[in-house]
Amino acid sequence: MLNTSPVLRSAFVISWCVAMRSWRFPAMLKTSYCPALLDPFLPQTLDSLQKAVADADSGAVDELLVSFAEQCRQEMAVRYLAGQKGAYPAVLAACRLACEEGCSLLKALRALSALLDGQPDFLDAPGQELLLRVLRERQDDGDLTLATIRCVRQASLKHEQNRQDLVKGGVLSLLVRAVVRHGDRADVVREACAGLRFMTFDDDIRVPFGHAHEHAKMIVTEHGGLRVLIEAAKAFPDDCSVLREICATLGRLSVRNEFCQEIVDLGGLNFMVALLADCIDHQDLVKQVMSAIQAIAGNDDVKDAIVNAGGTDLIVLAMTRHLGSPLVCEQSCAALCMLALRKPENCRVIMEGGGALAALQAMKMHPKEAGVQKQACMLIRNLVSHTRDFSQLILEMGAEDLIAEARAAHRTCEDVAKAALRDLGCQVELRELWTGQKGSLAR
Repeated sequence: MLNTSPVLRSAFVISWCVAMRSWRFPAMLKTSYCPALLDPFLPQTLDSLQKAVADADSGAVDELLVSFAEQCRQEMAVRYLAGQKGAYPAVLAACRLACEEGCSLLKALRALSALLDGQPDFLDAPGQELLLRVLRERQDDGDLTLATIRCVRQASLKHEQNRQDLVKGGVLSLLVRAVVRHGDRADVVREACAGLRFMTFDDDIRVPFGHAHEHAKMIVTEHGGLRVLIEAAKAFPDDCSVLREICATLGRLSVRNEFCQEIVDLGGLNFMVALLADCIDHQDLVKQVMSAIQAIAGNDDVKDAIVNAGGTDLIVLAMTRHLGSPLVCEQSCAALCMLALRKPENCRVIMEGGGALAALQAMKMHPKEAGVQKQACMLIRNLVSHTRDFSQLILEMGAEDLIAEARAAHRTCEDVAKAALRDLGCQVELRELWTGQKGSLAR
């Protein structure tokens, strides 16, 4: 196999990606060969694991599970080959043996998590029941809770049916309970928040309609998720990774007008504004905080509360501080855009705080980033759509040329760029693409 030609190795990778429904196809094309094909130890490990489980040899099972998990963590190719060789039934049997015979359930769950990474289809009804049972019966064990939630998270990514089945089994209450019960453990809180957030995803292309909104509503109304998350944040004032995950989850739960207001009433807005001020140098955290602010700003009353709390000035400051980061610039423009929507007074505050200038600087800094260009165009449009007095000032900053360049360079910016130019009072060619002529449509 070491002498296999590059053509054959590439053919294997392509056929494998197709089998996996191409959901990681771009990343896998970077792999010129599959290490699992060259490593004879994986099949040996699986054979030995199956035999040890059949013999109920707890000591051997523990050792083999550790070895198997290490091999699966190498890369996706190894996990895929393991799955094709029957790894899932073997690992699930090891989990059951661990529950009955006293060998390490923790090692078994870690092996299961490693196998499920990128392969959620493997989890079946018995596997779901096992995970839910561990979360219910071993909830005082922080390490087991962490490993089990990680399995839940891996099985929920891009798999709507798993999410729905787990929610029906009561996983939402178990995840919220884990945050409360292990509120002093950063790793458990972080993983549980991620698990809750994954339940609100709508990322399975095989399903036309998911239950993302229903799951978010259940987390808030039935399990008090907003209060639990905001309280949990108080235990980790200096842990950016936990705070980032909490903000990301709060943003995903802000799906209704009353939920946005509830976050403010519970002190969530003050928490976010203080976090943005205190941790402004932490790029990833800043981005996530602004994403959460954008989400809760879907409520018009909350828009005013954010502006009154000094949120706009902090967003502009953060964008200026991280002008070299396209992700921060894009999210900053998106947050300001939401705050400016239907709010002329907020537009004035943003203009006085330098928001328009910062957005145009971001456009200059990242001309090839379509996301930055699009959000900046939308911000400019919202700033002038109800307050035309700002048009001349923004044009003097060089907005027209930058927006025209964005329109020419990025197809996704066509409509928003045209709208921004129109509301700025610039000359824009508005074409009627479809017209009816003699009873037919002609382009």
